[in-house]
Amino acid sequence: MFDRLEIRVLPPEPRFAAQLRFWVNGEDVVEEAVGEGGRGPYAADALPVGRLSPLRATSEARRLDLGEPECTGGCCGFLTVVVQRFGEIVRWSDWEVPWAAHTPVPDPPPELHFDASHYDAEVARAEADRW
Repeated sequence: MFDRLEIRVLPPEPRFAAQLRFWVNGEDVVEEAVGEGGRGPYAADALPVGRLSPLRATSEARRLDLGEPECTGGCCGFLTVVVQRFGEIVRWSDWEVPWAAHTPVPDPPPELHFDASHYDAEVARAEADRW
């Protein structure tokens, strides 16, 4: 069974530009990993106009920045994942999870597998959403 991805563009706030959030199987991946108050990547960086989004999955594995805690990634690290396409499957694996020096290192999310055609359609839908 494949995991289900939904990408949402959140409107700009006084402190941040429009940002992305990733829901997998109905759960907010950023909030689950970095806690309430964390943020996703800026929409303009992850969904650039006139170029393919870095969210697009190819046969070449690459690490994506999916979010950071409220204290910023420069302080406690970023939520990152390796995305790679294997035929009709897109895999998210090898998570890196931010942590604070005064807390235990959190467990990373599990490896996720998406149907490639649904994944591509969701990224294309998010790219078309001009926040």
